[in-house]
Amino acid sequence: MSTIFEQIIERKLPSEVLFEDEDIICIHDKFPQAPVHILLITKKVIPSIDKLTKEDAYLLTKIFVKAKELALEHKIEDGYRILTNHGSSAGQTVPHLHFHLLGGKVLSSKGG
Repeated sequence: MSTIFEQIIERKLPSEVLFEDEDIICIHDKFPQAPVHILLITKKVIPSIDKLTKEDAYLLTKIFVKAKELALEHKIEDGYRILTNHGSSAGQTVPHLHFHLLGGKVLSSKGG
């Protein structure tokens, strides 16, 4: 069974795509936690960050460089957060590696 992100990548579900290449896709989160809430998703199905291999390391560079570019485009370059969750106890709800880019308001410094 495919995840919601696989269905978005395959265009079986609609989403607002901000960027896409052969390795990653970036979309607006449908349930934003901040004025700017963008998901940066690997196209390769990697269940979570702990399943990354050395061969996957380039994906992290692509994601973080694109996050910086998206922050600039959305005028949040002065303050934003990038995060990922690993495991259900950390809040991971989709078993597909993705990162959240959050900004556009003062973000709490509390960790949970």
